[in-house]
Amino acid sequence: MLLALVLGIPLALAALAFAFPRSRAFGAVNALGHLGVLVAATGIASSCAGRAAPLAYVRFFRIDALSAWFMLTIALVDFAAALYSTGYVARDLREGALSEMKAKVYYALFNLFTFSMFLATSVDNLGMLWVAIEMTTLVSAFLVGFYTTKRSVEAAWKYIIICSVGISLALLGTILLSWTVARQGGIASLNWSEIMGVAGKLDPSVVKLAFLFILVGYGTKAGLVPMHTWLPDAHSQALAPISALLSGVLLKTALYAMLRFAAILTRCAGSEYSGSLFIIFGVLSLGVSAGFILVQRDIKRLLAYHSIEHVGIIATGIGIGGALGTYGALFHVFNHAVTKSLLFFAAGDVVKRYRTSDMHLIRGAARALPWAGSILIVGAFALAGSPPFSIFVSEMMILIAAFRAGTYVTAGLFLLFVAVIFGAIIHHFSGVVFGRKPEGIPAGDEPAGSKLAYCVLCIFICGAGFAVPSWFRTLLESAAGIVRGI
Repeated sequence: MLLALVLGIPLALAALAFAFPRSRAFGAVNALGHLGVLVAATGIASSCAGRAAPLAYVRFFRIDALSAWFMLTIALVDFAAALYSTGYVARDLREGALSEMKAKVYYALFNLFTFSMFLATSVDNLGMLWVAIEMTTLVSAFLVGFYTTKRSVEAAWKYIIICSVGISLALLGTILLSWTVARQGGIASLNWSEIMGVAGKLDPSVVKLAFLFILVGYGTKAGLVPMHTWLPDAHSQALAPISALLSGVLLKTALYAMLRFAAILTRCAGSEYSGSLFIIFGVLSLGVSAGFILVQRDIKRLLAYHSIEHVGIIATGIGIGGALGTYGALFHVFNHAVTKSLLFFAAGDVVKRYRTSDMHLIRGAARALPWAGSILIVGAFALAGSPPFSIFVSEMMILIAAFRAGTYVTAGLFLLFVAVIFGAIIHHFSGVVFGRKPEGIPAGDEPAGSKLAYCVLCIFICGAGFAVPSWFRTLLESAAGIVRGI
């Protein structure tokens, strides 16, 4: 029943978007609907915490702790984005940037986008997982190019082309796995639960080759370097709530797919091969993003490169492995999702007010937009990994796991790149927030939806740095065990 709500509410809202005469009224309904999705996802997550048997529905849908963890993260960011969209879309309507019909199209696409991400985390079949992730690409591409400017359309096409190449490689990896499952495993199925049962019988060389295609294919969608080139353009051109969804949860959906295949490889041939690949791509992503962050001028592109950094951190934690490294990586999935969404919301309001995304032209944001300006500086420290925010906790877990595992080179590079990025982000945002406000930029008048979204996410960013509910911790431990193949 709860899964029916998680999947059914977005589909119903997508259809209802055109039934309301005014999109502003529908915005409130949309936010309430996604609150219901969040409540249902929380119910599923608490049910899966510490549960030995997964929740299965008609042999097609299957929810275990790993599914529930990602579903909960997606639901929280979706709800915050729905809240934020109420004021964001209403402002675009007032300014003439959107028509009533185009606003309705936005809400329909918003809900189809969220549905596709929930579908990806709830199906058992790895072929359907591929279909769901391809669906996220097709729907979100329209949202990237939604303003139909030259730059946004170019970014949308770049996104489609590069991610389509990646998803094709992921399909090839899925086909290779299917072949070896049928040949050595003796089953004609792509259901993850059934493949895990015969993983020990599979040919390790074929599974390793399949995983390499999967890592590059889904890694393209996740934004791992060097397959990341679509990401800064797409995130900078999309509407602010969509940028938050792209960075906060879409990248994590691709990571989820990679983790499902990594668990099969671990059961088949151990974790050394996949771990080494995750560390290589993770550290490379950290290093490349650090260089671009140092010289970046565009505030939304800056946040996009931070997404690449944090995907690298998660991949590094998965590669280090062990109970603490995997736990820290999955905890970082949640922490980065809520923190980056918060910053994209604040950046969206600032860009709207200043009518530019050039950080050299944005000064005194705290005076022009007291709420958004305050969130920018708080979010900057949170994103940079400062205590007592939640990202600090998960980054420290990964770093401690690296030292415990004896991977000192990885730990050293991790520390170096994170330190460089810390200095860069504080430097960039201090000028944006505390500089002298240009003449002609009005102060105040911030949408109520933005303020509500800020408050919701701040609770988790601050609270998870101190303590989490016992079911939350148990769910995370169970999800980490699935990734480790135990």
